[in-house]
Amino acid sequence: MSAYKFRVLLDTEKESEIFRDILINDNDNFESLYNAIIQSFNFTGQEMASFYMSNDNWDKGHEISLMDLNYGDESLEEKASVMSETNIQDFIQEDDQKIILVYDFMRMWIFLIELVEVLDESIGAPEVALAIGMAPPEDSRATGIEEGEDDMLFEDEEFGEDEDEFGLDDYEDGYSDEDYSNFDEY
Repeated sequence: MSAYKFRVLLDTEKESEIFRDILINDNDNFESLYNAIIQSFNFTGQEMASFYMSNDNWDKGHEISLMDLNYGDESLEEKASVMSETNIQDFIQEDDQKIILVYDFMRMWIFLIELVEVLDESIGAPEVALAIGMAPPEDSRATGIEEGEDDMLFEDEEFGEDEDEFGLDDYEDGYSDEDYSNFDEY
């Protein structure tokens, strides 16, 4: 049994690099790697995430998601793997294997991961071997939805407050509001 050393670079707007070197056993699963990465950057781990196997051009390949997103759909050509069920060693194909981790699909935190060394000995538990740079707060990146906009996501600006999107108020029944003014409620 051996261990891997992954360099994990956080993609930020800052000019300085923010990265961590993570040591993890080759027979550990992707969920262990995910937890080690998230904890090393002081993120909560409360958001959805997926690893994507990659190449030298950092193209997204096979997806390894935090949860089963296949929903039992047997018709999918290539199903995403699940982190807790997928061993890291099964997906290491290159000496410098590249992996992308997308965390929080609203804020789109991107971690670029590269295998930098294969160690001959195993380790006890995943650990941070090197930490460079201060990670920004998890909520510091905008979601793309400004405050208050989330309430309006599904509203249609075409219709005014008194209008009905189905045109039901356009129906002429021959009565006006004055016709109902003498109506007594019980």
